[in-house]
Amino acid sequence: MPSKGRATRPAREAPPKTTRLSRALAGAETPVRATPLDAFRLARRKWLAGERIDMGALADELGVGRATLFRWVGSRELLLGEIIWSVQEPFIQRARAEVQGNGPTAIAEVCERVMRAALSLPPLRTFIERDPEYALRVLTSKSSTVQSHNIEAMRAGLEEQVAAGHLRPRLPLDTLAFVIVRLSEAFVYADVISGREPAVDQAAAAIRVLLEGN
Repeated sequence: MPSKGRATRPAREAPPKTTRLSRALAGAETPVRATPLDAFRLARRKWLAGERIDMGALADELGVGRATLFRWVGSRELLLGEIIWSVQEPFIQRARAEVQGNGPTAIAEVCERVMRAALSLPPLRTFIERDPEYALRVLTSKSSTVQSHNIEAMRAGLEEQVAAGHLRPRLPLDTLAFVIVRLSEAFVYADVISGREPAVDQAAAAIRVLLEGN
């Protein structure tokens, strides 16, 4: 019991628990180092906004060195390829889900929808108009991430049709997928390649003829 005449001290309340957020708001938290995914997301936002991807500026904004950024992404072309594919892949998935039917007609229609979606994408047109030759290299070159992903996706679609008995190709699927992708590129990017207007309907018709001939 407390002695007479002495006031009882109130119990001390425990100090509030500190969190990473509270320390960050107080400026006492060391920022977490950026990651390769942070670089991809930041660059993707810039590309979708129609901005030019400058690797030096991107590294500065992420708070890392240029060497680190290049080690993460490989090169500017590879980074742009992954960005464009991340935008393009949902077009393919949606087209494959929406297209009815099977065989050559279905594959040609999927290709047509994907080509039209690509042509109607403002950031892609901005990217192409800014530097057509460079854009074509990113979009269609042998070492392009975009082209390799497109060929893989096309091969997967062909495999499904073959497995279901809707397609009996005479060419190896790898060859057929490559030819269809290159044919699509030739028509979609005709304005850059040959100065002609893009002709998506002609590309779809050519793909259908190619597959029916198989």
